[in-house]
Amino acid sequence: MKKVDFEELILFQNNDYLVINKPPYLSTLDDRHERQNILHLAKSHTPDAQVCHRLDKETSGCLVIAKNPDAYRNIAIQFENRTVSKIYHAVVEGLQEYDHLLVDRNLIATNKGIAKISLKGKPATTYFTTLKTYSAHTLVECKPVTGRLHQIRVHLSYMNAPICGDEMYGGKPLYLSDLKRRFNLKMGTEELPIMQRVALHAKSISFGGTDGETISVDAPYPKDLSVLVKQLEKSL
Repeated sequence: MKKVDFEELILFQNNDYLVINKPPYLSTLDDRHERQNILHLAKSHTPDAQVCHRLDKETSGCLVIAKNPDAYRNIAIQFENRTVSKIYHAVVEGLQEYDHLLVDRNLIATNKGIAKISLKGKPATTYFTTLKTYSAHTLVECKPVTGRLHQIRVHLSYMNAPICGDEMYGGKPLYLSDLKRRFNLKMGTEELPIMQRVALHAKSISFGGTDGETISVDAPYPKDLSVLVKQLEKSL
């Protein structure tokens, strides 16, 4: 992966916080297999930087970084009290009509880094709202109340609406040939999925700053998700 310019990722900053638009394929914390990660990049920008929550490696979007220990404590309490508002967008399989639908299913993480629904698991709740339906797919707004491993991905899979490209939880890659009737692939070439990752993006986040003001940040779609949504629009 090419070297990331951290400055270009910043969506918001004040004396206490940075909010970045995390690119896909970049780990939040240290990863033995990568030369760079968000924490390392943030510390080279602000030496006392601490990442306040995590996004899966493939997931893009809003990620909050504290610039000092007081700021970190302030938002850590809000995460604990579940007062941080996070909204994700996902492209899922099938035509789904959700109107603030609550999924309340406990999750347990296996030692292989896979989450499963289990009565013995920790409480996990997510609200789902349909933003737009296409010919065979749906753009869904996801509001997690809790923050369990792969929570949105597992809850959508549980509803038979796996996220496109999420093969771990039953989602299939989405190809242009699935959307275009007259799609011709050049001889001798192999078709690649429109998005080569899980179609999930942390669209916005809202939390209280150290002086009590509300900080709300919105992250534009990265290129791959933009292209996918445009192709879905064209297929209507």
